[in-house]
Amino acid sequence: MKILQLDVNKIEYEAVKPEASVYEPDDKKRHVVNDALVLLVSFEKGDSSELARKAVDDAVAFAKKQKLSRMVIYPFAHLSGNLEGLEKSKALLEEMRSLVPKEAIELHSAPFGWNKQLSIDIKGHPLAEMSRSYSAAGQQEQAVQEKPEPRRKVDLSIVKKADWSGLPDKDHRSIGEAMDLYSFQEVSPAMVYWHPNGHIIYRELVKLMREKEEDYGYREISTPALANIALWHVSGHIEHYKGDMFIFEDKFGELGLKPMNCPSTILIYKSRKRSYKELPMRLSIFDKLYRSERSGTVTGLFRVKEMTQDDAHIFIAEDQLQSEVTSYLKMLVETYEVFGLKYKANLSTMPDDHMGDEALWERATSVLREALEERKIPYGIKEKDGAFYGPKIDFDITDSAGRLWQCGTLQLDYQLPLRFKLEYTGEDGKQHTPVILHRTVIGTIERFTGVMVEHFQGRFPAWLAPLQVKIIPISEKQLKYGEKIYRELRKARFRVELDSSDRTLEYKIRDAQMMQVPYSIIVGGKEEESSTISVRSREGRQRQGMKLEQFADALSSEIGKRDKELGITK
Repeated sequence: MKILQLDVNKIEYEAVKPEASVYEPDDKKRHVVNDALVLLVSFEKGDSSELARKAVDDAVAFAKKQKLSRMVIYPFAHLSGNLEGLEKSKALLEEMRSLVPKEAIELHSAPFGWNKQLSIDIKGHPLAEMSRSYSAAGQQEQAVQEKPEPRRKVDLSIVKKADWSGLPDKDHRSIGEAMDLYSFQEVSPAMVYWHPNGHIIYRELVKLMREKEEDYGYREISTPALANIALWHVSGHIEHYKGDMFIFEDKFGELGLKPMNCPSTILIYKSRKRSYKELPMRLSIFDKLYRSERSGTVTGLFRVKEMTQDDAHIFIAEDQLQSEVTSYLKMLVETYEVFGLKYKANLSTMPDDHMGDEALWERATSVLREALEERKIPYGIKEKDGAFYGPKIDFDITDSAGRLWQCGTLQLDYQLPLRFKLEYTGEDGKQHTPVILHRTVIGTIERFTGVMVEHFQGRFPAWLAPLQVKIIPISEKQLKYGEKIYRELRKARFRVELDSSDRTLEYKIRDAQMMQVPYSIIVGGKEEESSTISVRSREGRQRQGMKLEQFADALSSEIGKRDKELGITK
């Protein structure tokens, strides 16, 4: 006999139709019983009157302990795959009912053999749900008790968007809300909900960096977000970074969400023997990272708990250091020029909390200093601000308001290769330890997006704009012509939208300007008749009588160059 015993606030059931050849009569009314002990019962082959009595005695004892005066016996065949026959099951059910002491318990019983509608509100204490199994020997085999934690009161009011009211209009959160780019929800503190428009920006930034990395010989990888905590003991993160990690217990042991990609990338290098011919090995990665940032330090997109970086790790021989650092600096400068960004470099030296021999630190710091000087890049010194495993160069970019934001970084690491016992076979046939360069160019995608939103104040260059073209028919008569233009531009892979609303022309143009759409195509009867378009730029410049092919070619050229404006004149 299998019984699922439930202590409920309320149970509602109603017989719908007979589902077995043997069934009891029922009034087909809906029954509601409050504050009761419910026994869902399956009768199994070999069950006896003794088992029925044992089950009832246990249930009555529990009801008295919980001070319950109502009981519902509910035939429920789904608890077992070894069911007794219908006639005997029905007889055992009737016997159980007769054994309940009527003077102490108000008994309710659902009808046998019916398909029933059922609704149950279970109480929240640890004993509210218990499954019991009774053997043919007349003994309770096991009270298998799933003990859910007591239900904690949940504040449902946090299921809402974070309140950004009162922020300056130029703040990236205000602009993001006006342009429907992203939001922050209180249920996921300091983590970004990317809306369709904002996710376009996110994807375009990742696409740019993937193209750049492909040009520079990188290969992309991906690794799990979770790993046993042993990984971060080896890497030193537990010793130096544990306070910023999400760590929790699981049946498989103590696990952590990765705050950095370095250890898991190292495992890919370490997965087989390596030769000097494979170096430099440039591995890029765009996985999500998780850091338990303190609540007082998170600010919109600028500092978040879930993030993506244009991260990469370069495994190199000692004699390749200078050329790889120089190559990285060249790549970074080229990327920043796409955005028209000014930047400042800072060389960060060994912190007090560091790993490894100081002589290696000095050697690594000298390599970075020489590379900066060779590229003639001015730099400052940030004493004791390096990573715990190596010195680094940080790049602060200057936005349109003159503020500095740390984005790109290059870290030279002699320590983790030693801790992970990394090796490669040299040209001399001997085993050598590689050096690792940890690097980002634009850094955290979330932070860089926030910087770009404020830098451009939402007026993104056409290649980065969520919506590149908006088609505005003057009246409903030109709607079909607008649809034709829309299809042609979509076929050419532009991000385009057709405004088919019945709002006024002035309102449609103003709406496109509010959304900072680079180009609006306005079509009326004259344009349709001549198979041309009128183009209005975001800055208010207009050109009439333009052929669609001419506009598409010019826009393609602008997007291809990424940093040039479309040459439309009045």
